[in-house]
Amino acid sequence: MRVVSLVPSLTEAVARTVPGALAGATDWCTRPGGLDVVRVGGTKNPRTDRVLSLAPDLVVANEEENRAPDLDALRAAGVEVLVTEVRTVPQAFTELDRVLTACGASSRPRWLDEAEDAWSDPPETGPRVTAVVPIWRKPWMVLGRDTFAGDVLSRLGVDHLHAHHAERYPRVPVEELRAARPGLVVLPDEPYRFTADDGPEAFPGLPCALVDGRCLTWYGPSLAEAPRVLGAALRAALR
Repeated sequence: MRVVSLVPSLTEAVARTVPGALAGATDWCTRPGGLDVVRVGGTKNPRTDRVLSLAPDLVVANEEENRAPDLDALRAAGVEVLVTEVRTVPQAFTELDRVLTACGASSRPRWLDEAEDAWSDPPETGPRVTAVVPIWRKPWMVLGRDTFAGDVLSRLGVDHLHAHHAERYPRVPVEELRAARPGLVVLPDEPYRFTADDGPEAFPGLPCALVDGRCLTWYGPSLAEAPRVLGAALRAALR
């Protein structure tokens, strides 16, 4: 089985579970460390010619992270493409099972069982709080409706302010975000790398939680540690 992954979290999951199956991955596939495979470009602009040169049996992708024209081009060239949809934590477990089976896993990996156990009773962060969750600045963009990260936060006691917005990742002026006076601002370190010196200063007087973007947005082995890591960051900000 030769697999090309166009999704960083799926790359990590396949590499951990089916060693040797990956022939290629995107430039953004940083986990596991030291992964030695052919790089095929970005998630939004993969080099389809390079993917095809690897003669994959399967390309794994995601409906949000990858563009339909690229996936259609691979299918037109005769490549099987498995496209995941992950907008909730339970969906993540279902789709990971599907991907790993398609990639030749002989059994369910232990890390996936541990992840399900971790999410069956996630740590409480205290009383529920409403947050804004920026994912980019210049322009400011936030989590909107129907997102995996939004579901992750909800299960940890954080309701984000734009959960019912018409868009999934709306652009909202920072003045409007501040004026809403949320109980918390959640600042992940990806896709935009918010840091202690870049992000909190835009929200004076509001508690800000700097969180691990991999734990918030990746669906793979990080799911096992995400409740603990995110929960600790959220609780620290709300003290």
